[in-house]
Amino acid sequence: MSITSIKPTKGWKFVDFQELWHYRDLLYFLTIRGIKAKYAQSILGVGWAIIQPLATTIVFTIVFGRIAKVASDGVPYALFSYLAMWPWIYFSGTLTESSNSLVSNSSMITKVYFPRLVLPFSAVLSKLLDFILGFIVAVGFLIYYKVTPGISVMLLPLFVVQLLFTSLGLGLIFSAMAVQYRDVRYAMTFLVQLLMYGAPVVYSTSAVPEKFRYLFCLNPMVGVIEGIRSIFLDRPIPWDWIGPGSIVSLLIFMFGLLYFRRMERLFADVA
Repeated sequence: MSITSIKPTKGWKFVDFQELWHYRDLLYFLTIRGIKAKYAQSILGVGWAIIQPLATTIVFTIVFGRIAKVASDGVPYALFSYLAMWPWIYFSGTLTESSNSLVSNSSMITKVYFPRLVLPFSAVLSKLLDFILGFIVAVGFLIYYKVTPGISVMLLPLFVVQLLFTSLGLGLIFSAMAVQYRDVRYAMTFLVQLLMYGAPVVYSTSAVPEKFRYLFCLNPMVGVIEGIRSIFLDRPIPWDWIGPGSIVSLLIFMFGLLYFRRMERLFADVA
């Protein structure tokens, strides 16, 4: 009879992707469970994934588009706002869910071994259904306003990857912190609201003073939002706005993986 000894990692260790692949069935199960748990016993079901960005877009159009008259680069404000709200809601949702993934599954962590990365990964994947439904609504907006995207729309997966790297990287960092510091869980809602106004959701990056624009574009969500707007509206892609955030997004993701792995040995003791 063979005996397998599981020992905690020490220092900075990278991800064992072979081990993650071995637990792919668990990842699939947790992803499906996350989708079902969100819409179980709900009258509208997945309709909430459409209602939330639509309702927010309507409110923003009235408040910022009609009353405050925020410039929208010559685009109808509802379309301008929705193309930012759609990826932002995915980002905020995945950040919140992944940050709470370890604490909300503490009973699993303390009873059985599995790669803890599966939990925040499943939180991110379970939100992809909402993102896909949001894409369908975006197509509806384009048809309504008679806007035809160009060939650059093929770059959408590039911005989705940047969106995933950013949300998952931050989610890994905050989920590892939340195990030891429960304040993180309660601060996430407040933090997400603050972050939204630091991204061009209700305004354009062109409205930011030029001397602060490079610093502003270090925010990875600036590149995601402005990139998605550009490809759907068939406009020149502002790579100078996208590039800095892309690098930061990759760094956040890599650091998130390393930090999570470093703190992983403490999860079962303090969860």
